[in-house]
Amino acid sequence: MVFSEFRPLDEKSLVEYIKATPILSSKLGDKFDDLKIKEVGDGNLNFVFIVVNDSGSFVIKQALPYIRCIGESWPMTKERAYFEALVLKEHGRLCPEHVPEVYHFDRTMSLIGMRYLEPPHIILRKGLIAGTEYPLLAEHMSEYMAKTLFFTSLLYLTTTEHKRSVAEFCGNVELCRLTEQVVFSDPYKVSQYNHWTSPYLDRDAEAVREDNVLKVEVAELKSKFCERTQALVHGDLHTGSIMVTHDSTQVIDPEFAFYGPMGFDIGAFIGNLILAFFAQDGHADQVNDRKAYKEWILKTIDDTWTLFYKKFTVLWDAHKDGPGEAYLPGIYNNPELQKLIQAKYMEDLFHDTLGFGSAKMIRRIVGVAHVEDFESIKDAGRRADCERQALEFAKMLLKERRKFKAITEVVSAIKQLQT
Repeated sequence: MVFSEFRPLDEKSLVEYIKATPILSSKLGDKFDDLKIKEVGDGNLNFVFIVVNDSGSFVIKQALPYIRCIGESWPMTKERAYFEALVLKEHGRLCPEHVPEVYHFDRTMSLIGMRYLEPPHIILRKGLIAGTEYPLLAEHMSEYMAKTLFFTSLLYLTTTEHKRSVAEFCGNVELCRLTEQVVFSDPYKVSQYNHWTSPYLDRDAEAVREDNVLKVEVAELKSKFCERTQALVHGDLHTGSIMVTHDSTQVIDPEFAFYGPMGFDIGAFIGNLILAFFAQDGHADQVNDRKAYKEWILKTIDDTWTLFYKKFTVLWDAHKDGPGEAYLPGIYNNPELQKLIQAKYMEDLFHDTLGFGSAKMIRRIVGVAHVEDFESIKDAGRRADCERQALEFAKMLLKERRKFKAITEVVSAIKQLQT
């Protein structure tokens, strides 16, 4: 079988593909009698196959030319696989402890072969729904974000290197356009794709569409998202894009990657942790009231930003006399000025993080794609109560984010809403 043009794979044709691809067949010891293949792509966009035998394993991810959860009525470029492979390799180079290794990429077939994250790895979102604590999560995610964001920014790169990379990722325009639509546009207008827990949240969804102050703030965030090429961001860093065990954290699925504002990644992760927090009351029962677990989530939110701040600024200090052209040593040449610059930069990044995190929360409640944290709460009234609390908090945080000076204040505001 010749794979000289794109075709969606099934289990049978995948075996033929592997046999024709030495780097993949060698991972299996060139043995095919005991091969097990399982399609597990429960996401919105792609086919994902787990391939295992007694000699080895890997995952095959193939991009489809449409949005899988909607169908061929919503076309989508297959080129996203190229950008995903590119970012997995680059982020893997910068932070190999937390990014799975890429074994193979086929641009024609829009296909990536990569390390299989074997059990007990689980999607973080599912672990949060189950009420499982991951003691190293904040440590690992702050490390991943600090390294990938710092080393792809002008704090470390020359303007020539930076612009070359920006130009490369401008090609991922279609997925950026999709994000623009579903995060910054659709939730604030009547859209055929929007849905929510109806009729309970009908008025809440309408209130979002009628909130002028909210729309002004969202417009500013959209402008930053579209126009600011601060660093190479993952672009979809929610709790469904992270696989975990007790002592391992692996970031996957960076197909939405582009050069954009750092706060978009940090905000996505923290915003999804806040969604998980507000969903806990819907998963509580007589055996477990989830109160202790909610405290752990809040601590993880606090620790994530605190550790990120520390690690990011340590990298900055270590490389302040390096090639990065954001703040030239000849100009920013005394400790007092360097301290002022860093404080302003990190304050702006904190407020960006809160803004983007809030926008991501809102879109997951009244937009097109929701989160399992809420969707798995079977009682619609109970689910709507959890969602409404999250929505009210997100709206407040988006509009008043500049008033917050520390992550501890955000955590306190979350607690206050629950009292």
